[in-house]
Amino acid sequence: MKKTLSILAASTALATPLAAEDLSVVGSWSSLPLHNQYEAPFWNKILPEASGGEIAVELTTHNQMSLGLGDIYPLLGQGVYDVAMTVADYAVADAPELEGLDVPLLALSADEARAMVDAARPMVADIYRDRFNSHVLAIAPYPPQVVFCNHEINNLADLEGLKVRASGRMTAKLLEALGAEGVNVSFSEVPGALQNGVVDCAVTGAGSGYSAGWWEVSTHLLPIPLGGWDSVVTAINLDKWNSLGADTQALITTQIAEGFEDPAWASAQDALVNDIACLTGNGECPSGEQRAMKLVAVSDADFDRARTILTTEVLPEWAERAGGDWAERWNDTVGKAVGVTIE
Repeated sequence: MKKTLSILAASTALATPLAAEDLSVVGSWSSLPLHNQYEAPFWNKILPEASGGEIAVELTTHNQMSLGLGDIYPLLGQGVYDVAMTVADYAVADAPELEGLDVPLLALSADEARAMVDAARPMVADIYRDRFNSHVLAIAPYPPQVVFCNHEINNLADLEGLKVRASGRMTAKLLEALGAEGVNVSFSEVPGALQNGVVDCAVTGAGSGYSAGWWEVSTHLLPIPLGGWDSVVTAINLDKWNSLGADTQALITTQIAEGFEDPAWASAQDALVNDIACLTGNGECPSGEQRAMKLVAVSDADFDRARTILTTEVLPEWAERAGGDWAERWNDTVGKAVGVTIE
């Protein structure tokens, strides 16, 4: 992966010339909108142009490289590549405290989710520095993680006894507390698992499921955000970051916020509404052809039950597993942002 890259010809003159830099970048799932609409344009066009051609990027994705999902950030820390971005939940086996970034059911809008992420950012920065020898550049959302089922369901209680693919460890704990059986299946294997009965339901973003064709092997859509917002963390190897000049660091920090992170968040709320319309046919679908999944209504009782289980069982269990002062740090940051305290 590490190899000499050709430097793009400079097209604009910077007020303070930057030292030429090559960056090897590993993006998230290549088939999904976050990569195609925001990651690829930023790394291939926005950043190189903003640097006047002094930053050259070689971009691939972790699925194109066939990387194990749990290996993405450890390999980043070892310097196998310079920058990586993927779902934070893929790294919780090495950093259980990271589960506190993307807690289900606490943020029901993009604004609430971003407030939660912004509150968690200092914690996340410490985790990536200490666990993965990396510096956090950005945190962007997938849409809320909802439930696709190839099984008749009419409410949240109908998940009891079903085999459900979770989108992260905390989601799996929540599903188990609801009486479902959490099953570990990778995103790319879910359609086959749904079709063959390995799982009855699976959790992912509505847009991700639409793009990946889950509607072909699912009949019912339960739009309760049981999987949070599946935050995608973009980080750069800390040794690489420290080797960059202050002007280059400032340029990357500013550009990734304005050219990648802000636009991704700005589209997140509308994306959920549009994606549900695309999957169910309830409303206009700006992304393509409408599908005909059954939209299952989420009652106040369903939501209240799930939220109670989260706050009384799942979050305290995470606090014990994370250990140290993570519960206190979470309460003082994310908890204050969402009005929840881990006792």
